[in-house]
Amino acid sequence: MAILEVQNIEKNFGSTKVLKDISFSLEQGQALAIIGSSGSGKTTLLRCLNFLEKPDKGKIIVRGETLFDAGTAQTEREKDIRKKRLHFGMVFQSFHLFPQYTALKNVMLAGELLAKENPDFKEHKKEILDELEENAKQLLDKMGLSDRISHYPHQLSGGQQQRVAIARALALKPDILCFDEPTSALDPELTGEVLKVIRSLAEQETTMVIVTHEMAFARDVADQVIFMDDGIILEQGEAKQVIENPKEERTRQFLSRFAEK
Repeated sequence: MAILEVQNIEKNFGSTKVLKDISFSLEQGQALAIIGSSGSGKTTLLRCLNFLEKPDKGKIIVRGETLFDAGTAQTEREKDIRKKRLHFGMVFQSFHLFPQYTALKNVMLAGELLAKENPDFKEHKKEILDELEENAKQLLDKMGLSDRISHYPHQLSGGQQQRVAIARALALKPDILCFDEPTSALDPELTGEVLKVIRSLAEQETTMVIVTHEMAFARDVADQVIFMDDGIILEQGEAKQVIENPKEERTRQFLSRFAEK
């Protein structure tokens, strides 16, 4: 059974159709790269997956559970949205770290806020916080940042900040980790260190959906590639097949821009 099934998703902003009948599935441990020109609907699709946007039509299913079914009130209740977001860890283009907190605290914070909602939090506060801290330290070590846990965002490079953001997304153990152009805000020399981390996660069979313009990275790391154009999936398949031998002319035209660089 697929860990993620997206069925016939549509999203409109006024009279503008941004997503048109989007369907795909993803198996446990696979990495899916979504490519396409700016304005093709890639980021809107990720925002729909993470319930930052509400689709107008379609279904989102995780591990066989229907998280969203447009028109079905039971799956559209606002009070359930935060719980549903826990299935998807999100890493944005901008780092969105809290400047007043250290790297360690930024990674711990979401887990701590969730823990405080449990009735027995006060009774077991020390054990819970100790566990959250240990998990955060392990994740930062995994990101190569064990010597930066006490640093604040302004004391970190862009690449280091993005790695903290990745650790934060992993902290709640999501089913699927989503990246929205994770290197677009970085200088070229810092891009490699973030891609290296994502490559390592792929090798560990972390289930991921990655919106990217890094074509060589998508070819070498992703299991599947989707090419979006004007709100539709124009082409999808195995990564090397789509990037090296695309079937559609518009896919070829898009990829030729990168070949010329």
